[in-house]
Amino acid sequence: MFTNILLDTAGTATTVGALGCLLASLICGLIISLLYMYKSEYTRSFVIGLILLPALVQIVITVVNGNLGASVAVMGAFSLIRFRSVPGTSKDITFIFFAMATGLANGMGYVVYSGATVALLALVYLLLVSLHYGEGSRNEKSLKVLIPESLDYTSVFDDIFEEYLSKFELIKVKTEDLGSIFELNYMITMKDVAKEKEFVDALRTRNGNLTIICSRPVAKTPEEM
Repeated sequence: MFTNILLDTAGTATTVGALGCLLASLICGLIISLLYMYKSEYTRSFVIGLILLPALVQIVITVVNGNLGASVAVMGAFSLIRFRSVPGTSKDITFIFFAMATGLANGMGYVVYSGATVALLALVYLLLVSLHYGEGSRNEKSLKVLIPESLDYTSVFDDIFEEYLSKFELIKVKTEDLGSIFELNYMITMKDVAKEKEFVDALRTRNGNLTIICSRPVAKTPEEM
């Protein structure tokens, strides 16, 4: 598995070995890109970048292989990418690191090890996605409601919540329009998700038909925890 296809018996890098590593990197990048697209939203530029990134890293590592000074310079160049890029989600960062790690392994000539690692991690990722690992219950929602300042936000919806919800928590309160409007943000768990429209209609009659947003759960920020 740790056979190096880049070097010949004399320990010298060969053209055939380098091209083999490049081909392996492109194939691994394509697999990583397909994994990223599986059951998720994506942009065309990002998935194309995931295909090319292992090959680019592999080319650089192959060129500087054994040169300590050049390796340090390359590490500095990679670190600049982080500060010149728009911050992404944890999934984006994970897949970028996945692609770079694959390119590093191929750049050192360990093509079989790289391919086996990509295959194993692909199976683990597909299994986690198929099992909906980490997803909350369909009954869990994020609720945002606007109310006029004349209403007491601490108890204005208590009777409605008791009828339709099994659990609710007020996460954040924010004022708008110079304090004339309160924005209430809740994490809620519905008793019956089929009654969501009936629940929203009940809220509309209470808040004067102001904006109500009921959506998928939104992760709490560190300030809200």
